[in-house]
Amino acid sequence: QVQWGEQDDYQVVCKVGRGKYSEVFEGIRVSDGSKVIIKILKPVKKKKIKREIKILMNLAGGTNIIQLLDIVRDPQSKTPSLIFEHVNTTD
Repeated sequence: QVQWGEQDDYQVVCKVGRGKYSEVFEGIRVSDGSKVIIKILKPVKKKKIKREIKILMNLAGGTNIIQLLDIVRDPQSKTPSLIFEHVNTTD
């Protein structure tokens, strides 16, 4: 069972990428202003979304695994978003 957080706890700042199943944004946690990454999922089967969440939770704490901080969804559209820790990339 997915524990949904509050979408209003986060605010989108700018788009940083996209994929086949999602768009990815830099955002902030409103409560403390900390940077986060918001992955807004495109409409796909609930089973796929739950599988991704389950995999991320099972791998949590592993080497090179980004931390899933929260899972939220839009109250109207029910569009889910995954909230991740912000990691500075070095290219």
